[in-house]
Amino acid sequence: MPGVIARVSGPVVIAEGLANAKMYDVVRVGELGLVGEIIRLVGGTATVQVYEDTTGIRPGDRVENTGQALSVELGPGLLKSIYDGVQRPLDVIQKSVGDFITRGFVAAPLNETTRWEFTSVAKVGSEVLPGTILGTVQETPLILHKIMVPPGVRGTLTKLASGSYTVRDPIGTVSTAAGPVPVFLSQKWVVRVPRPVAQKLPPDVPLVTGQRVIDSFFPVAKGGTACIPGPFGSGKTVIQQQLAKWADSDIVVYVGCGERGNEMTEVLATFPSLQDPKSKRPLMERTILIANTSNMPVAAREASVYTGITIAEYYRDMGYDVALMADSTSRWAEAMREISGRLEEMPGEEGYPAYLGRRIAEFYERAGRVVTLSPEGRTGSVTVVGAVSPPGGDTSEPVSQNTLRSARVFWALDASLASRRHFPSINWLQSYSLYLNDLEPWYRKELSNEFVSFRQRALEILQKEAELQEIVQLVGVDALPEREKATLDVARMIREDYLQQSAYDEVDTYTSIQKQVRMLGAILAFGDREQDAISKGATVAQLQKLPVRTKLSRMKWIPEAEAATQFDALALEMAQAVASVGGS
Repeated sequence: MPGVIARVSGPVVIAEGLANAKMYDVVRVGELGLVGEIIRLVGGTATVQVYEDTTGIRPGDRVENTGQALSVELGPGLLKSIYDGVQRPLDVIQKSVGDFITRGFVAAPLNETTRWEFTSVAKVGSEVLPGTILGTVQETPLILHKIMVPPGVRGTLTKLASGSYTVRDPIGTVSTAAGPVPVFLSQKWVVRVPRPVAQKLPPDVPLVTGQRVIDSFFPVAKGGTACIPGPFGSGKTVIQQQLAKWADSDIVVYVGCGERGNEMTEVLATFPSLQDPKSKRPLMERTILIANTSNMPVAAREASVYTGITIAEYYRDMGYDVALMADSTSRWAEAMREISGRLEEMPGEEGYPAYLGRRIAEFYERAGRVVTLSPEGRTGSVTVVGAVSPPGGDTSEPVSQNTLRSARVFWALDASLASRRHFPSINWLQSYSLYLNDLEPWYRKELSNEFVSFRQRALEILQKEAELQEIVQLVGVDALPEREKATLDVARMIREDYLQQSAYDEVDTYTSIQKQVRMLGAILAFGDREQDAISKGATVAQLQKLPVRTKLSRMKWIPEAEAATQFDALALEMAQAVASVGGS
Protein backbone atom coordinates (compact mmCIF):
# COMPACT_ATOMS: atom_id res chain seq x y z
CA MET A 1 0.00 0.00 0.00
CA PRO A 2 1.33 3.46 -0.87
CA GLY A 3 1.74 6.05 1.86
CA VAL A 4 0.60 9.66 1.85
CA ILE A 5 2.37 12.95 2.43
CA ALA A 6 1.67 14.50 5.83
CA ARG A 7 4.00 17.51 5.66
CA VAL A 8 6.35 19.22 3.20
CA SER A 9 9.35 21.39 4.13
CA GLY A 10 11.40 22.17 1.03
CA PRO A 11 13.23 19.01 -0.03
CA VAL A 12 12.10 17.21 3.17
CA VAL A 13 8.80 15.34 3.05
CA ILE A 14 7.08 13.54 5.95
CA ALA A 15 5.15 10.47 4.75
CA GLU A 16 2.77 8.23 6.70
CA GLY A 17 1.49 4.74 6.03
CA LEU A 18 4.56 3.30 4.26
CA ALA A 19 4.30 -0.41 5.01
CA ASN A 20 7.55 -2.39 5.50
CA ALA A 21 9.69 0.68 4.81
CA LYS A 22 13.41 0.52 5.60
CA MET A 23 16.08 3.16 6.09
CA TYR A 24 17.50 4.47 2.80
CA ASP A 25 14.73 2.95 0.67
CA VAL A 26 14.08 4.90 -2.52
CA VAL A 27 10.52 6.21 -2.85
CA ARG A 28 8.54 7.97 -5.58
CA VAL A 29 6.80 11.09 -4.33
CA GLY A 30 3.63 12.72 -5.73
CA GLU A 31 1.90 12.36 -9.08
CA LEU A 32 5.18 13.13 -10.91
CA GLY A 33 7.01 10.33 -9.10
CA LEU A 34 9.86 12.47 -7.76
CA VAL A 35 12.86 10.46 -6.58
CA GLY A 36 13.39 10.50 -2.80
CA GLU A 37 15.18 8.53 -0.09
CA ILE A 38 14.05 7.62 3.42
CA ILE A 39 16.47 9.14 5.95
CA ARG A 40 14.47 8.70 9.17
CA LEU A 41 11.86 6.23 10.42
CA VAL A 42 9.73 6.74 13.53
CA GLY A 43 7.04 4.11 13.88
CA GLY A 44 5.11 4.17 10.60
CA THR A 45 6.21 7.72 9.74
CA ALA A 46 9.08 8.19 7.26
CA THR A 47 11.12 11.30 6.61
CA VAL A 48 12.13 11.53 2.96
CA GLN A 49 14.74 13.73 1.32
CA VAL A 50 13.65 14.41 -2.25
CA TYR A 51 16.28 14.76 -4.96
CA GLU A 52 14.10 17.01 -7.13
CA ASP A 53 12.24 20.30 -6.76
CA THR A 54 9.17 19.76 -4.56
CA THR A 55 7.17 22.75 -5.84
CA GLY A 56 3.50 21.78 -6.10
CA ILE A 57 3.77 18.77 -3.80
CA ARG A 58 1.12 18.89 -1.05
CA PRO A 59 -0.21 16.84 1.87
CA GLY A 60 -2.35 13.94 0.75
CA ASP A 61 -0.24 13.12 -2.33
CA ARG A 62 0.80 9.49 -2.60
CA VAL A 63 4.27 8.11 -1.81
CA GLU A 64 5.28 4.72 -3.21
CA ASN A 65 8.14 2.68 -1.79
CA THR A 66 10.33 0.90 -4.35
CA GLY A 67 11.84 -1.31 -1.66
CA GLN A 68 15.35 -0.71 -3.00
CA ALA A 69 18.17 1.46 -1.66
CA LEU A 70 19.68 4.26 -3.74
CA SER A 71 21.93 2.45 -6.23
CA VAL A 72 23.96 3.12 -9.33
CA GLU A 73 24.13 0.94 -12.41
CA LEU A 74 27.68 -0.09 -13.30
CA GLY A 75 28.71 -1.41 -16.70
CA PRO A 76 29.98 -0.53 -20.18
CA GLY A 77 28.94 2.97 -21.24
CA LEU A 78 29.86 4.81 -18.04
CA LEU A 79 32.92 6.40 -19.62
CA LYS A 80 32.31 9.55 -21.70
CA SER A 81 29.00 10.03 -19.82
CA ILE A 82 27.77 13.15 -18.03
CA TYR A 83 25.36 12.41 -15.17
CA ASP A 84 23.47 14.38 -12.56
CA GLY A 85 23.70 13.52 -8.85
CA VAL A 86 21.42 10.46 -9.04
CA GLN A 87 22.97 9.06 -12.24
CA ARG A 88 20.52 10.42 -14.77
CA PRO A 89 22.37 10.93 -18.10
CA LEU A 90 22.15 14.64 -18.91
CA ASP A 91 22.70 14.16 -22.65
CA VAL A 92 19.74 11.77 -22.84
CA ILE A 93 17.57 14.18 -20.84
CA GLN A 94 18.47 17.05 -23.14
CA LYS A 95 17.52 15.05 -26.25
CA SER A 96 14.28 13.88 -24.65
CA VAL A 97 12.90 16.96 -22.87
CA GLY A 98 15.18 19.89 -23.82
CA ASP A 99 17.64 22.02 -21.89
CA PHE A 100 15.74 21.88 -18.59
CA ILE A 101 15.27 18.68 -16.57
CA THR A 102 11.61 17.78 -16.29
CA ARG A 103 10.69 16.73 -12.77
CA GLY A 104 10.09 13.02 -12.40
CA PHE A 105 11.79 12.21 -15.71
CA VAL A 106 13.48 8.83 -15.60
CA ALA A 107 16.23 7.73 -18.00
CA ALA A 108 18.32 4.56 -17.89
CA PRO A 109 21.88 5.34 -16.72
CA LEU A 110 23.35 3.05 -19.38
CA ASN A 111 22.20 2.94 -22.99
CA GLU A 112 19.92 -0.11 -23.24
CA THR A 113 20.15 -0.43 -27.03
CA THR A 114 23.91 -0.20 -27.56
CA ARG A 115 25.39 -3.62 -28.37
CA TRP A 116 28.81 -4.38 -26.91
CA GLU A 117 31.21 -7.00 -28.23
CA PHE A 118 31.86 -9.31 -25.28
CA THR A 119 34.87 -11.62 -25.30
CA SER A 120 34.68 -14.35 -22.68
CA VAL A 121 37.81 -15.43 -20.80
CA ALA A 122 36.37 -17.62 -18.03
CA LYS A 123 35.79 -21.32 -18.70
CA VAL A 124 32.37 -22.93 -18.37
CA GLY A 125 32.41 -25.40 -15.48
CA SER A 126 34.96 -23.46 -13.45
CA GLU A 127 34.36 -22.18 -9.93
CA VAL A 128 33.90 -18.40 -9.86
CA LEU A 129 34.10 -16.00 -6.93
CA PRO A 130 33.14 -12.34 -6.49
CA GLY A 131 35.45 -10.27 -8.69
CA THR A 132 36.32 -13.10 -11.09
CA ILE A 133 36.69 -11.70 -14.61
CA LEU A 134 34.20 -13.37 -16.95
CA GLY A 135 35.27 -11.46 -20.05
CA THR A 136 36.07 -8.08 -21.51
CA VAL A 137 34.43 -5.30 -23.51
CA GLN A 138 36.44 -2.59 -25.30
CA GLU A 139 34.50 0.30 -23.75
CA THR A 140 36.66 3.04 -25.32
CA PRO A 141 39.95 2.91 -27.26
CA LEU A 142 41.73 3.70 -23.97
CA ILE A 143 39.93 1.44 -21.47
CA LEU A 144 39.23 -2.30 -21.57
CA HIS A 145 36.12 -2.88 -19.45
CA LYS A 146 36.37 -6.09 -17.41
CA ILE A 147 33.06 -7.83 -16.76
CA MET A 148 33.23 -9.26 -13.22
CA VAL A 149 31.16 -11.59 -11.09
CA PRO A 150 29.15 -9.28 -8.78
CA PRO A 151 29.99 -9.23 -5.04
CA GLY A 152 28.00 -11.86 -3.16
CA VAL A 153 27.78 -14.32 -6.09
CA ARG A 154 29.90 -17.50 -6.01
CA GLY A 155 29.42 -20.92 -7.54
CA THR A 156 29.97 -22.86 -10.76
CA LEU A 157 29.88 -21.11 -14.14
CA THR A 158 27.35 -23.17 -16.12
CA LYS A 159 26.92 -20.93 -19.15
CA LEU A 160 28.98 -18.18 -20.83
CA ALA A 161 29.43 -17.20 -24.47
CA SER A 162 31.19 -14.47 -26.41
CA GLY A 163 29.00 -12.32 -28.61
CA SER A 164 27.18 -9.04 -29.06
CA TYR A 165 25.06 -8.06 -26.05
CA THR A 166 23.20 -5.11 -24.58
CA VAL A 167 23.46 -4.37 -20.85
CA ARG A 168 20.03 -6.04 -20.42
CA ASP A 169 20.96 -9.35 -22.10
CA PRO A 170 22.21 -12.23 -19.89
CA ILE A 171 25.71 -13.31 -20.92
CA GLY A 172 25.85 -16.42 -18.74
CA THR A 173 24.67 -18.23 -15.62
CA VAL A 174 26.32 -19.07 -12.30
CA SER A 175 24.98 -22.01 -10.31
CA THR A 176 25.00 -21.02 -6.64
CA ALA A 177 23.81 -22.68 -3.44
CA ALA A 178 20.59 -20.64 -3.73
CA GLY A 179 20.02 -21.59 -7.36
CA PRO A 180 21.06 -20.34 -10.82
CA VAL A 181 21.97 -16.64 -11.03
CA PRO A 182 22.10 -14.90 -14.44
CA VAL A 183 25.00 -12.52 -15.03
CA PHE A 184 24.89 -9.45 -17.23
CA LEU A 185 27.32 -6.89 -18.61
CA SER A 186 26.08 -4.53 -15.88
CA GLN A 187 25.50 -4.76 -12.15
CA LYS A 188 23.99 -2.52 -9.47
CA TRP A 189 25.51 -1.36 -6.20
CA VAL A 190 24.12 0.62 -3.25
CA VAL A 191 25.95 3.96 -3.16
CA ARG A 192 26.22 4.28 0.63
CA VAL A 193 27.94 0.91 1.05
CA PRO A 194 31.66 0.66 0.16
CA ARG A 195 32.43 -2.13 -2.31
CA PRO A 196 34.26 -4.95 -0.50
CA VAL A 197 37.98 -5.60 -0.92
CA ALA A 198 40.35 -8.38 0.18
CA GLN A 199 43.04 -6.14 1.67
CA LYS A 200 44.11 -2.50 1.91
CA LEU A 201 47.71 -1.85 0.91
CA PRO A 202 50.06 0.75 2.40
CA PRO A 203 50.24 4.06 0.47
CA ASP A 204 53.84 3.59 -0.73
CA VAL A 205 53.54 4.50 -4.44
CA PRO A 206 53.19 8.18 -5.40
CA LEU A 207 50.55 9.52 -7.75
CA VAL A 208 52.86 11.38 -10.14
CA THR A 209 51.07 14.50 -11.35
CA GLY A 210 53.72 16.39 -13.31
CA GLN A 211 53.08 19.44 -11.11
CA ARG A 212 56.40 20.32 -9.50
CA VAL A 213 55.11 21.83 -6.25
CA ILE A 214 53.01 18.70 -5.66
CA ASP A 215 55.40 15.94 -6.72
CA SER A 216 58.49 17.45 -5.10
CA PHE A 217 57.14 19.04 -1.93
CA PHE A 218 53.65 17.76 -1.10
CA PRO A 219 53.08 14.41 -2.88
CA VAL A 220 49.95 12.30 -2.65
CA ALA A 221 50.09 8.50 -2.77
CA LYS A 222 48.03 6.31 -5.05
CA GLY A 223 44.96 5.52 -3.01
CA GLY A 224 45.62 8.60 -0.89
CA THR A 225 43.49 11.57 0.10
CA ALA A 226 44.16 15.25 -0.51
CA CYS A 227 42.22 18.44 0.10
CA ILE A 228 42.53 21.81 -1.63
CA PRO A 229 41.04 24.59 0.48
CA GLY A 230 41.12 28.01 -1.07
CA PRO A 231 39.08 31.16 -1.62
CA PHE A 232 37.29 32.08 -4.84
CA GLY A 233 39.68 32.63 -7.76
CA SER A 234 42.67 30.88 -6.22
CA GLY A 235 42.85 28.16 -8.87
CA LYS A 236 41.12 25.08 -7.36
CA THR A 237 39.41 24.08 -10.59
CA VAL A 238 42.52 24.53 -12.76
CA ILE A 239 44.58 22.35 -10.39
CA GLN A 240 41.94 19.62 -10.52
CA GLN A 241 41.85 19.80 -14.32
CA GLN A 242 45.65 19.53 -14.40
CA LEU A 243 45.48 16.46 -12.17
CA ALA A 244 42.79 14.96 -14.39
CA LYS A 245 44.97 15.46 -17.48
CA TRP A 246 48.41 14.57 -16.17
CA ALA A 247 48.20 12.35 -13.06
CA ASP A 248 49.21 8.77 -13.78
CA SER A 249 45.73 7.41 -13.16
CA ASP A 250 43.77 5.31 -15.64
CA ILE A 251 40.27 6.69 -14.95
CA VAL A 252 39.09 10.15 -13.87
CA VAL A 253 35.77 10.73 -12.08
CA TYR A 254 34.99 14.45 -11.74
CA VAL A 255 32.14 15.35 -9.35
CA GLY A 256 30.89 18.94 -9.58
CA CYS A 257 29.06 19.12 -6.27
CA GLY A 258 27.04 22.31 -5.85
CA GLU A 259 29.40 24.60 -7.77
CA ARG A 260 28.08 27.63 -9.66
CA GLY A 261 26.34 26.84 -12.91
CA ASN A 262 28.68 28.91 -15.08
CA GLU A 263 31.75 27.23 -13.55
CA MET A 264 30.31 23.75 -14.07
CA THR A 265 29.33 24.72 -17.61
CA GLU A 266 32.95 25.62 -18.29
CA VAL A 267 34.04 22.20 -17.03
CA LEU A 268 31.42 20.41 -19.14
CA ALA A 269 32.43 22.44 -22.19
CA THR A 270 36.17 22.08 -21.61
CA PHE A 271 36.57 18.40 -20.73
CA PRO A 272 35.11 16.97 -23.96
CA SER A 273 37.59 19.08 -25.94
CA LEU A 274 40.65 18.14 -23.85
CA GLN A 275 43.19 15.72 -25.25
CA ASP A 276 44.78 12.99 -23.18
CA PRO A 277 48.46 13.97 -23.47
CA LYS A 278 49.74 10.40 -23.23
CA SER A 279 47.54 8.72 -25.83
CA LYS A 280 46.58 11.82 -27.87
CA ARG A 281 42.97 10.60 -27.64
CA PRO A 282 40.07 12.67 -26.20
CA LEU A 283 40.34 12.80 -22.40
CA MET A 284 36.63 11.95 -22.09
CA GLU A 285 37.42 8.40 -23.22
CA ARG A 286 38.66 7.75 -19.67
CA THR A 287 36.52 10.30 -17.81
CA ILE A 288 33.10 10.35 -16.14
CA LEU A 289 31.51 13.70 -15.21
CA ILE A 290 28.86 14.12 -12.51
CA ALA A 291 27.29 17.58 -12.56
CA ASN A 292 25.18 18.94 -9.72
CA THR A 293 25.13 22.73 -9.80
CA SER A 294 24.22 25.12 -6.98
CA ASN A 295 20.73 25.82 -8.37
CA MET A 296 19.80 22.11 -8.44
CA PRO A 297 18.02 20.51 -5.44
CA VAL A 298 20.35 20.45 -2.44
CA ALA A 299 19.59 16.84 -1.47
CA ALA A 300 21.10 15.60 -4.73
CA ARG A 301 24.49 17.08 -3.77
CA GLU A 302 24.95 14.39 -1.16
CA ALA A 303 23.93 11.71 -3.63
CA SER A 304 26.39 13.01 -6.26
CA VAL A 305 29.38 12.46 -3.95
CA TYR A 306 28.36 8.87 -3.18
CA THR A 307 27.54 8.18 -6.83
CA GLY A 308 31.02 9.32 -7.85
CA ILE A 309 32.91 7.29 -5.25
CA THR A 310 30.90 4.14 -6.07
CA ILE A 311 31.71 4.41 -9.77
CA ALA A 312 35.37 4.96 -8.86
CA GLU A 313 35.38 1.81 -6.69
CA TYR A 314 33.89 -0.20 -9.56
CA TYR A 315 36.78 0.62 -11.90
CA ARG A 316 39.22 0.11 -9.01
CA ASP A 317 37.92 -3.45 -8.71
CA MET A 318 38.93 -4.04 -12.34
CA GLY A 319 42.51 -3.22 -11.37
CA TYR A 320 42.64 0.39 -12.53
CA ASP A 321 44.03 3.42 -10.73
CA VAL A 322 41.19 5.95 -10.39
CA ALA A 323 41.39 9.64 -9.47
CA LEU A 324 38.22 11.18 -8.02
CA MET A 325 37.94 14.98 -8.04
CA ALA A 326 35.21 16.39 -5.79
CA ASP A 327 34.55 20.11 -6.31
CA SER A 328 33.56 21.07 -3.73
CA THR A 329 32.80 19.24 -0.51
CA SER A 330 31.83 22.55 1.14
CA ARG A 331 28.64 22.64 -0.96
CA TRP A 332 27.92 19.05 0.05
CA ALA A 333 28.29 20.07 3.72
CA GLU A 334 26.00 23.07 3.17
CA ALA A 335 23.37 20.73 1.75
CA MET A 336 23.67 18.54 4.86
CA ARG A 337 23.25 21.65 7.01
CA GLU A 338 20.07 22.66 5.18
CA ILE A 339 18.56 19.17 5.39
CA SER A 340 19.53 18.93 9.07
CA GLY A 341 17.84 22.24 9.79
CA ARG A 342 14.62 21.11 8.13
CA LEU A 343 14.77 17.91 10.17
CA GLU A 344 14.95 20.11 13.29
CA GLU A 345 18.11 18.35 14.48
CA MET A 346 20.32 19.87 17.17
CA PRO A 347 22.86 22.02 15.28
CA GLY A 348 26.60 21.74 15.84
CA GLU A 349 29.31 24.29 15.14
CA GLU A 350 28.19 27.07 12.74
CA GLY A 351 24.88 25.26 12.24
CA TYR A 352 26.39 22.16 10.63
CA PRO A 353 24.98 18.83 11.85
CA ALA A 354 26.80 17.05 14.66
CA TYR A 355 27.61 14.15 12.30
CA LEU A 356 29.45 16.35 9.76
CA GLY A 357 32.88 15.01 10.76
CA ARG A 358 31.73 11.39 10.53
CA ARG A 359 30.22 11.84 7.06
CA ILE A 360 33.37 13.52 5.73
CA ALA A 361 35.56 10.81 7.26
CA GLU A 362 33.39 8.04 5.78
CA PHE A 363 33.77 9.58 2.33
CA TYR A 364 37.56 9.94 2.47
CA GLU A 365 37.96 6.47 4.02
CA ARG A 366 36.62 4.94 0.81
CA ALA A 367 39.85 5.95 -0.89
CA GLY A 368 42.72 3.47 -0.85
CA ARG A 369 45.05 1.20 -2.76
CA VAL A 370 43.66 -2.31 -2.39
CA VAL A 371 43.85 -5.97 -3.31
CA THR A 372 40.49 -6.73 -4.90
CA LEU A 373 38.28 -9.75 -4.22
CA SER A 374 39.42 -11.43 -7.45
CA PRO A 375 41.13 -14.87 -7.20
CA GLU A 376 44.24 -13.51 -8.95
CA GLY A 377 44.58 -10.68 -6.43
CA ARG A 378 44.43 -7.64 -8.71
CA THR A 379 45.44 -4.32 -7.22
CA GLY A 380 43.67 -1.03 -7.88
CA SER A 381 43.36 2.33 -6.23
CA VAL A 382 41.00 5.26 -5.69
CA THR A 383 42.71 8.57 -4.97
CA VAL A 384 40.36 11.27 -3.65
CA VAL A 385 41.14 14.96 -4.17
CA GLY A 386 38.50 17.15 -2.53
CA ALA A 387 38.26 20.89 -3.03
CA VAL A 388 37.00 22.92 -0.09
CA SER A 389 35.56 26.43 -0.51
CA PRO A 390 35.68 28.01 2.96
CA PRO A 391 33.79 31.33 3.21
CA GLY A 392 36.31 34.15 2.90
CA GLY A 393 39.16 31.64 2.69
CA ASP A 394 38.93 30.98 6.44
CA THR A 395 40.20 27.42 6.92
CA SER A 396 39.30 27.43 10.63
CA GLU A 397 35.65 26.75 9.75
CA PRO A 398 34.22 23.25 10.44
CA VAL A 399 34.29 21.77 6.92
CA SER A 400 37.97 22.58 6.41
CA GLN A 401 38.95 21.37 9.87
CA ASN A 402 37.04 18.08 9.60
CA THR A 403 38.51 17.54 6.13
CA LEU A 404 42.03 18.12 7.46
CA ARG A 405 41.44 15.41 10.05
CA SER A 406 40.60 12.90 7.31
CA ALA A 407 42.82 13.92 4.36
CA ARG A 408 46.56 13.33 4.64
CA VAL A 409 47.64 15.98 2.14
CA PHE A 410 46.85 19.67 2.51
CA TRP A 411 47.44 21.93 -0.49
CA ALA A 412 46.78 25.41 0.91
CA LEU A 413 45.83 27.77 -1.89
CA ASP A 414 46.91 31.36 -1.28
CA ALA A 415 44.90 34.27 -2.71
CA SER A 416 47.95 36.56 -2.50
CA LEU A 417 49.96 34.16 -4.68
CA ALA A 418 47.11 33.97 -7.16
CA SER A 419 46.89 37.78 -7.33
CA ARG A 420 50.61 37.82 -8.18
CA ARG A 421 49.90 35.34 -10.98
CA HIS A 422 51.91 32.63 -9.23
CA PHE A 423 50.24 29.34 -10.19
CA PRO A 424 49.74 26.75 -8.86
CA SER A 425 49.07 29.06 -5.92
CA ILE A 426 49.94 26.41 -3.30
CA ASN A 427 51.51 28.06 -0.26
CA TRP A 428 54.72 26.14 0.51
CA LEU A 429 54.81 27.30 4.14
CA GLN A 430 51.27 26.22 5.06
CA SER A 431 50.85 23.03 3.00
CA TYR A 432 51.94 19.57 4.08
CA SER A 433 51.91 15.89 3.08
CA LEU A 434 51.80 13.04 5.59
CA TYR A 435 52.82 10.49 2.93
CA LEU A 436 56.49 11.53 2.81
CA ASN A 437 57.75 8.75 5.10
CA ASP A 438 55.69 6.14 3.23
CA LEU A 439 56.94 7.31 -0.17
CA GLU A 440 60.61 7.82 0.75
CA PRO A 441 61.64 4.21 -0.09
CA TRP A 442 60.06 4.60 -3.55
CA TYR A 443 61.93 7.86 -4.19
CA ARG A 444 65.23 6.34 -3.09
CA LYS A 445 64.71 3.26 -5.27
CA GLU A 446 63.25 4.86 -8.42
CA LEU A 447 65.12 8.19 -8.37
CA SER A 448 68.03 8.72 -6.01
CA ASN A 449 68.83 9.46 -2.40
CA GLU A 450 69.53 13.03 -3.52
CA PHE A 451 65.89 13.83 -4.28
CA VAL A 452 64.81 13.41 -0.65
CA SER A 453 67.62 15.69 0.54
CA PHE A 454 66.90 18.20 -2.27
CA ARG A 455 63.32 18.56 -1.06
CA GLN A 456 64.38 19.11 2.55
CA ARG A 457 67.03 21.67 1.62
CA ALA A 458 64.67 23.59 -0.67
CA LEU A 459 62.00 23.86 2.02
CA GLU A 460 64.59 25.02 4.54
CA ILE A 461 65.71 27.76 2.14
CA LEU A 462 62.10 28.91 1.64
CA GLN A 463 61.58 28.92 5.39
CA LYS A 464 64.77 30.95 5.86
CA GLU A 465 63.55 33.40 3.20
CA ALA A 466 60.31 33.95 5.14
CA GLU A 467 62.34 34.77 8.27
CA LEU A 468 64.66 37.14 6.36
CA GLN A 469 61.72 38.97 4.79
CA GLU A 470 60.77 40.30 8.22
CA ILE A 471 64.26 41.84 8.54
CA VAL A 472 64.17 43.14 4.96
CA GLN A 473 60.93 45.01 5.66
CA LEU A 474 62.69 46.83 8.53
CA VAL A 475 66.15 47.59 7.14
CA GLY A 476 66.01 46.79 3.40
CA VAL A 477 67.88 44.21 1.29
CA ASP A 478 71.07 46.25 1.00
CA ALA A 479 71.69 46.00 4.75
CA LEU A 480 71.90 42.19 4.64
CA PRO A 481 75.23 40.34 4.44
CA GLU A 482 76.08 38.83 1.03
CA ARG A 483 75.42 35.29 2.26
CA GLU A 484 71.88 36.23 3.30
CA LYS A 485 71.36 37.97 -0.04
CA ALA A 486 72.43 34.71 -1.73
CA THR A 487 69.85 32.80 0.31
CA LEU A 488 67.12 35.20 -0.87
CA ASP A 489 68.39 34.82 -4.45
CA VAL A 490 68.21 31.01 -4.38
CA ALA A 491 64.78 31.14 -2.69
CA ARG A 492 63.53 33.38 -5.48
CA MET A 493 64.86 30.88 -8.05
CA ILE A 494 63.02 28.07 -6.30
CA ARG A 495 59.81 30.08 -6.23
CA GLU A 496 59.85 31.62 -9.71
CA ASP A 497 61.90 29.14 -11.76
CA TYR A 498 60.75 25.91 -10.14
CA LEU A 499 57.45 26.16 -8.23
CA GLN A 500 55.72 28.54 -10.64
CA GLN A 501 54.28 26.52 -13.52
CA SER A 502 52.04 27.41 -16.44
CA ALA A 503 49.11 25.11 -17.16
CA TYR A 504 48.80 26.62 -20.64
CA ASP A 505 52.41 26.26 -21.84
CA GLU A 506 52.97 23.16 -23.97
CA VAL A 507 56.27 22.24 -22.29
CA ASP A 508 55.85 23.70 -18.79
CA THR A 509 52.40 22.20 -18.18
CA TYR A 510 53.97 18.82 -17.27
CA THR A 511 57.37 17.99 -15.77
CA SER A 512 58.47 14.38 -15.34
CA ILE A 513 59.76 13.38 -11.94
CA GLN A 514 63.23 12.79 -13.46
CA LYS A 515 63.37 16.33 -14.85
CA GLN A 516 62.20 17.69 -11.50
CA VAL A 517 65.21 16.09 -9.81
CA ARG A 518 67.57 17.71 -12.33
CA MET A 519 65.92 21.13 -12.06
CA LEU A 520 65.92 21.25 -8.27
CA GLY A 521 69.46 19.89 -8.14
CA ALA A 522 70.68 22.56 -10.56
CA ILE A 523 69.18 25.40 -8.49
CA LEU A 524 70.63 24.07 -5.24
CA ALA A 525 74.03 23.49 -6.88
CA PHE A 526 74.03 27.11 -8.08
CA GLY A 527 73.27 28.19 -4.51
CA ASP A 528 76.21 26.16 -3.16
CA ARG A 529 78.58 27.61 -5.77
CA GLU A 530 77.20 31.06 -5.03
CA GLN A 531 78.19 30.68 -1.37
CA ASP A 532 81.67 29.47 -2.39
CA ALA A 533 82.15 32.45 -4.70
CA ILE A 534 81.04 34.86 -1.96
CA SER A 535 83.65 33.39 0.39
CA LYS A 536 86.24 34.29 -2.27
CA GLY A 537 85.07 37.89 -2.56
CA ALA A 538 82.28 37.80 -5.16
CA THR A 539 78.95 39.62 -4.70
CA VAL A 540 75.43 38.46 -5.39
CA ALA A 541 74.99 41.32 -7.85
CA GLN A 542 77.91 39.96 -9.93
CA LEU A 543 76.55 36.42 -9.86
CA GLN A 544 73.07 37.53 -10.94
CA LYS A 545 74.56 39.05 -14.12
CA LEU A 546 76.01 35.73 -15.31
CA PRO A 547 74.45 34.40 -18.56
CA VAL A 548 74.11 30.97 -16.92
CA ARG A 549 71.79 32.56 -14.34
CA THR A 550 69.36 33.40 -17.15
CA LYS A 551 69.66 29.87 -18.55
CA LEU A 552 68.77 28.44 -15.14
CA SER A 553 65.61 30.55 -15.09
CA ARG A 554 64.61 29.00 -18.44
CA MET A 555 65.08 25.35 -17.40
CA LYS A 556 61.35 24.76 -17.20
CA TRP A 557 61.04 25.24 -20.96
CA ILE A 558 63.61 22.58 -21.87
CA PRO A 559 61.67 19.76 -23.61
CA GLU A 560 61.72 16.38 -21.87
CA ALA A 561 63.55 14.73 -24.78
CA GLU A 562 66.44 17.20 -24.52
CA ALA A 563 66.55 17.47 -20.72
CA ALA A 564 69.39 15.02 -20.01
CA THR A 565 71.96 16.48 -22.45
CA GLN A 566 71.04 20.12 -21.81
CA PHE A 567 71.20 19.79 -18.03
CA ASP A 568 74.65 18.16 -18.20
CA ALA A 569 75.91 21.04 -20.36
CA LEU A 570 74.25 23.55 -18.04
CA ALA A 571 75.97 22.05 -14.96
CA LEU A 572 79.39 22.33 -16.61
CA GLU A 573 78.77 25.91 -17.75
CA MET A 574 77.50 26.87 -14.27
CA ALA A 575 80.61 25.50 -12.57
CA GLN A 576 82.93 27.39 -14.92
CA ALA A 577 80.99 30.67 -14.79
CA VAL A 578 80.68 30.85 -11.00
CA ALA A 579 84.30 29.80 -10.53
CA SER A 580 85.43 32.63 -12.80
CA VAL A 581 83.57 35.20 -10.68
CA GLY A 582 84.74 33.69 -7.41
CA GLY A 583 88.36 33.84 -8.46
CA SER A 584 88.27 37.43 -9.67
